[in-house]
Amino acid sequence: MMKVIITDDEIQVRKGLRMKVDWEEEGFEIVGEASNGKDTLELLGCMDIDLVITDMRMPIMDGLELAKRCQQEFPRVKVIVLSGYSDFELVRGSMKEGVRDYLLKPVAPDELVEALRKIRKEIEEERRKQVETAQMRQLVLTQLQEVQEQYLLYLVKEEWLQLNLVIERLRQLQLEELVNEDAIVQFVSVEIREGFGNPNRLKELWLPFQMLCKEISKENTGTYSFYDPSYANMVHFLIRIDINSPSSLVERVQQNVKRLLSLETVIGIGNVVKGLASFKTGYISSLLAWSQSQLGCQSQVIDAAITKEDAFEFSPDFERKLTNAIENVNFEAFKGNIQTILRGNGNQSILSFSYAANRVLFLLGSLAKKYDIETKDIQKMIWNCQQSIWELNSQSKVLENLFQLAQLIIEKVRMARFSNGKLIVDSVRHYLDQHYASEISLTLLSELFHINSAHLSETFKNYVGQNFSDYLVNLRMDKAREFLRDKQLKIIDVANLVGFSNSGYFSTVFKKHFGQTPVEFRNALDV
Repeated sequence: MMKVIITDDEIQVRKGLRMKVDWEEEGFEIVGEASNGKDTLELLGCMDIDLVITDMRMPIMDGLELAKRCQQEFPRVKVIVLSGYSDFELVRGSMKEGVRDYLLKPVAPDELVEALRKIRKEIEEERRKQVETAQMRQLVLTQLQEVQEQYLLYLVKEEWLQLNLVIERLRQLQLEELVNEDAIVQFVSVEIREGFGNPNRLKELWLPFQMLCKEISKENTGTYSFYDPSYANMVHFLIRIDINSPSSLVERVQQNVKRLLSLETVIGIGNVVKGLASFKTGYISSLLAWSQSQLGCQSQVIDAAITKEDAFEFSPDFERKLTNAIENVNFEAFKGNIQTILRGNGNQSILSFSYAANRVLFLLGSLAKKYDIETKDIQKMIWNCQQSIWELNSQSKVLENLFQLAQLIIEKVRMARFSNGKLIVDSVRHYLDQHYASEISLTLLSELFHINSAHLSETFKNYVGQNFSDYLVNLRMDKAREFLRDKQLKIIDVANLVGFSNSGYFSTVFKKHFGQTPVEFRNALDV
């Protein structure tokens, strides 16, 4: 029901207005009366009102002055003014002063009903737009958070070649504080467990748990949450520990999940690491800490506390050797490198071996994703590898699983290389769809997919029907149009989200693509 105040210095007029229409049927409820504008303003200050119906001539404060004050102090409130014939022109001329409609006295019931329906339609439309705006704002916030989360997952699990491009992308995604070379971070992995014997509750409460983690990370500067599909029922946090305390975050997560969702939490706290290059090691350490938890539904917190000796160093050169072996379809080279690094000199600790095995598993998973070959068989094998690593008791079983996974991926890569280019192009498109906002060049793609750039360019155009650069621009422009629908985002924010560091150049490309500037596109949404 929309709430109404009737204002008139004559009580009989107020009673008459109450009796002229069926207010409830029209969707209104009279919640107050006043004899002058001043009393009405006092009521507006303490009640949530949608409509004021006021007489023109009243003592202390008349109807026109009341309408002006409403417009200034309560702009959401609609005002209908009642006037005699002598004041008709004056009232009609006051439509710009906050008066939404006017009625001649004595008021005819049908005219009052018509005015009420008109006002109700306006209010309902405004409410609908407010809901849409709020939903769109939340949607875009979610989109921004999702882009940030996807990039954080990319940093901790996938292959990235050029540090300067990573830094630029972090800045575009408003993650500048992670760029600092002295930034010291810690990863925290949080799993929810259910203690009532109803496993379906975890599925039902998974989304609320994610949203709760997002809210907690938003409220803490230097803290970010992300989700890794490889680990069910888990959310991971990256924390700048020079800004925030992991212990306070852990306590808050556990308390809120218990209080709001009635779930238990098992939390692994990773090692402290410094710099972007150490993010993968930090993330793995939180997973390893979590993997040492006890079975059962009781809440637990496990701090990795892994020594430097156990924190295996996985150099970029060695990672590149393994990647090249897979992409050159050379299983023996891959196997030889793995045996050298994982079997070591016999003095390797269990945790050090687990670190190294996890890094290899991340690399293989990244290659499967790059070539868009994450089949059910490969996903199952990745999970089996992870399980064997967590068991911490069978080095030979881990190696066997890693080798089987590598052989399966190599076979898929071999098929892509002998598919006349189609599967390679599909993989490149899949990569572009995920990383459209990054600084991507044909040279970078040729390095990533081990293919001559000129050949890649020609093959891409043959299969896709457009060249690589046009495909990338089209992709970025379609994403830009989605982001532009929320007016809370500045044009430069949208430009950054789709990979442009300069809003002027972004606007030029957008206009060339759609025939209108980003601003014109936004304005057209209101028409």
